[in-house]
Amino acid sequence: MIKSPEDGVDVEQAAMAVFDAVSNGGIAIVYLDVAYSILARTEEAVKKIYAAKGRSFSKPTGIVGCQAIHHALHVLDDFRFSVVESITVKHNLPLAVIAPYQKQHPFLKQMDPFVLSNAVKDDTLNLLLNAGRVRNRIGELCWHHQMPFVGSSANKSLTGSKYNIIDIEQELLDISDMVLDYGQSIYHNVQGQSSTMIDFRDFSVVRKGVCFGEIENVLRDEFSIVLKVKS
Repeated sequence: MIKSPEDGVDVEQAAMAVFDAVSNGGIAIVYLDVAYSILARTEEAVKKIYAAKGRSFSKPTGIVGCQAIHHALHVLDDFRFSVVESITVKHNLPLAVIAPYQKQHPFLKQMDPFVLSNAVKDDTLNLLLNAGRVRNRIGELCWHHQMPFVGSSANKSLTGSKYNIIDIEQELLDISDMVLDYGQSIYHNVQGQSSTMIDFRDFSVVRKGVCFGEIENVLRDEFSIVLKVKS
């Protein structure tokens, strides 16, 4: 078993510190197993992040997810929900799930219209699941308090994911109200990859990322699913 940098961490205390900072309009850089992430809630904070990253608004953020948010918002059949559960719970792998969503759900109505419009794409919502214990708990707090957060990778655009705080550009550190540093991300890699993204409408690969081989094996061996590559 891989030793987690979150071993020995007070998950509740850490998650609450991030939740308090972001819920009050702040910006937080947070350890994830896949790579460091930067979180926000308000239009002002999101725009500051995009400016610091040099990121185009044509590239959406993702809503901070957990299993409860995934089940409440994503529109999937029982089979597809069982596939996600196998990957993220049974096999304990990180996965970004892209799927249609409940557009009128009350949870989403708590989001600033700009932030919401920037977090969805082509009638789908991207939720990263099982990216670390603290990150999972942050998602649960968002759901409990009905206060959605959004997040993106803590790096300047086109520079690759960052697995250590020391590698994150100063522009992003300067705009952050807090930094949750737990050392090197478990799934660090020389390719600069982050999470694997799969579109569950047709089981197509949007992005090959960390643990892709293991995820592909689960889909093939347990569900006889052969992933498609988007053209």
